[in-house]
Amino acid sequence: MLAHLLLGGSLLMLAPVKAHNLIPAEHQQQAILLKNATVHTVSQGTLENTDVLLEQGVISAVGPGLTAENAREFDLSGKHLYPGLIALDTTLGLVEIAMARPTVDSRDVGSANPQLEAASAFNPDSELLPSVRANGITHAQIVPRGTGIAGQSALVSLDAWTIEDAQVPARPQFHLYWPTEPQKQGTNKANKQAQLAYQDALSQIHKHFEAGKRYALSQQSSEGALEDSRWQALLPLYRQEGRLFVHADRQRQIEAAIALARQYGFKLTLVGGYDAWRLGAALNEIEASVIYTHTLDLPLREDEPIGQAFRVPALLKRAGIPFALGFSSDWDSRNLPLAAGQTVAWGLSKEQALKAITQDAAKILGVDKLGAIAPGFQANLVVSSGDILDPMSSRIELMFIDGRQVDLNNRHRQLYQKYLKR
Repeated sequence: MLAHLLLGGSLLMLAPVKAHNLIPAEHQQQAILLKNATVHTVSQGTLENTDVLLEQGVISAVGPGLTAENAREFDLSGKHLYPGLIALDTTLGLVEIAMARPTVDSRDVGSANPQLEAASAFNPDSELLPSVRANGITHAQIVPRGTGIAGQSALVSLDAWTIEDAQVPARPQFHLYWPTEPQKQGTNKANKQAQLAYQDALSQIHKHFEAGKRYALSQQSSEGALEDSRWQALLPLYRQEGRLFVHADRQRQIEAAIALARQYGFKLTLVGGYDAWRLGAALNEIEASVIYTHTLDLPLREDEPIGQAFRVPALLKRAGIPFALGFSSDWDSRNLPLAAGQTVAWGLSKEQALKAITQDAAKILGVDKLGAIAPGFQANLVVSSGDILDPMSSRIELMFIDGRQVDLNNRHRQLYQKYLKR
């Protein structure tokens, strides 16, 4: 409990000091009719000159020539309409200034913290959120950092008064950071110490999950068993009601993560996943998925082609592995559409790239009615004057989250206007 409080404590004290001045949008009061747009539905292809009707925060109809009584209409002729983008593996709202420690609430000490929830430290008033929204991102997965079992992530909207307003219901998401095998050191003593530390980290992982399993069994068979907040929080994994997100890139790490998932019957998602395409058969056998986060990175190994990291999404697609694209950052996660656009030049179609940062991202988090433009889906929409995957032509003009028109002003635009007058 003490560690849980410490995770959010400094941010709670800092929130009044570092907060944007934009007012979250009110709940949708009347129907909204978006007319004559080029609609990128994600689920049903691209529809020209099409209308979309929003009612009570939900998309109620998609098609040409729609009408609605007392609806607020927007003529989007020549504009593109997209689902709101979903940024995965971010620390938005957990980090304000990375170099200022009091503004960083993304991690805690220890290697077994499944009870810690990133949502408890989320700052909905962060200055970073409006700047990220300006690139078409309506939702983000906020993820704890650390070693071992770092805690639980959450899916949040980026326009809300409180975490209760922002959080989107989703199945529990536990994050495990798999240790990296050490590089060769300068001396035999240093090599031995590095190997011992690595083996100890591996041993701790297996020790924690075995303790969690014993605790889960004790809850089934014993009345009045002592409660441990760590393993109590981890129960959804053993009941297959949650998902384990393992942060790993190299093949040996991924093989070990697959073995762990098989041993305990966990639902597995790899985060990073640089070498995941090499293990397509094993990952598909356990119905695992991948959040690929290296779209704009250099190769992992010196002897790989310079474009290796760029082509991995296409290799994942070819291997039949369910995947989405993420951007492991805080403010820099606004580059998500640029990262998705990069994959189009290296083997994905535009439709596949867009789906990887919308509907596929939502599916990996277990959210069904998010990330597409179709009747019954949440009304999270973005209007752009150009291709949202092309930073040279895209300009976000309107945004709706749950049918609420969101203010697209932000600190960057305010400073731009200020210095125009210098």
